[in-house]
Amino acid sequence: VVENRTGAGGNIGADAVAKSPPDGYTLLLTTSGHAITPALYRTVPYDAVKDFTPVSQVLATTFVLVASPKLPVHSVADVVALAKSKPGGLNYGSSGLGAPLHLAMEVFKHSAGIDVQHIPYRGDAPVNAALIGGEIQLAVVPQSTGLPFIKSGSIRALGVTGTKRSPVLPEVPTIAEAGVPGLETRSWNGLFAPANTPREIVMTIQKAVAAAMTSSEVRDRILAMGQDPIGNTPEEFDALFKSDLARFARVIEQAKIQ
Repeated sequence: VVENRTGAGGNIGADAVAKSPPDGYTLLLTTSGHAITPALYRTVPYDAVKDFTPVSQVLATTFVLVASPKLPVHSVADVVALAKSKPGGLNYGSSGLGAPLHLAMEVFKHSAGIDVQHIPYRGDAPVNAALIGGEIQLAVVPQSTGLPFIKSGSIRALGVTGTKRSPVLPEVPTIAEAGVPGLETRSWNGLFAPANTPREIVMTIQKAVAAAMTSSEVRDRILAMGQDPIGNTPEEFDALFKSDLARFARVIEQAKIQ
């Protein structure tokens, strides 16, 4: 049973799981935004680390730096050059203040040494609509939601995150390949259980996730969306989660995001 608890950057859903019995029947499927929460919010009704047990990373998600077709840029280098020619004169949209897409663009800005104004929206859909209409000029979007608009030419892909090109966008270089480092990592979706969930329950769920990620039906659907199925161990997911906690804390401090 999937229950979407929206709001507060995922904090409402996470809080519900944190306060659930550690019996394996209530789980949290969330994004890498869960690793952003501790550094972003002054007060949260749960501890993102102590109140959860990592189970498995489900997906790895590639982000795409995109532009409105109305902006005269066709590469990452074009964006950097244009932004440097008019500091603060360009803007970009994100799915919300402190969201992974917002932080990814802040990393890009910092690495490229440019000043681009942030305009937050309430989710991916309005960002894509604003790009298509020319209301905003740039954005970093998930490949899964941006792909249909990129393929149709409604928005223009300039670079992808990660260490290698995306198989569904092979003609688009990585942002690092285009000369701007810092975005070699990708976002994730992962499964957490409440803290103190017994090890045997955690491993039962992890094995089920791993099995699903290797089934051809599931893998093909995930790959078609431009994402990668993972299904790793609790220890591997925990290491990624802890690494991202530190990484996002540095980005939030550098960008002075509150």
